[in-house]
Amino acid sequence: QVQLVESGGGLVQPGGSLRLSCAASGSIFSANGMGWFRQAPGKEREFVATMAWRGGDTYYADSVKGRFTISGDNAKNTVYLQMNSLKPEDTAVYYCAASLRGAYYSRHGYEYWGRGTQVTVSS
Repeated sequence: QVQLVESGGGLVQPGGSLRLSCAASGSIFSANGMGWFRQAPGKEREFVATMAWRGGDTYYADSVKGRFTISGDNAKNTVYLQMNSLKPEDTAVYYCAASLRGAYYSRHGYEYWGRGTQVTVSS
């Protein structure tokens, strides 16, 4: 079983940066894909970024492409989301997820989820 815990959220001004971390307990080697999703109040949870854990291929939502970077450190069993040029519309609870199958755009492709970390972008 893979357990995920997000951290690194907070309040930043527009144009600022944050790096989110997702620490995995248990063996992350069973996961073939890692993803980041976000959910704003009253809205559906949406795809942000995903990464093939072993191959390292990455994919991004159009809304964050060029601003966000997903990466992983298998020695630390940790996946990161570097967020630059943040906008107010990036405000949401950010969740990391692990998939046993691979990298997916849909939340239905992931079996394991963290509890989320709040990111607020406001002046």
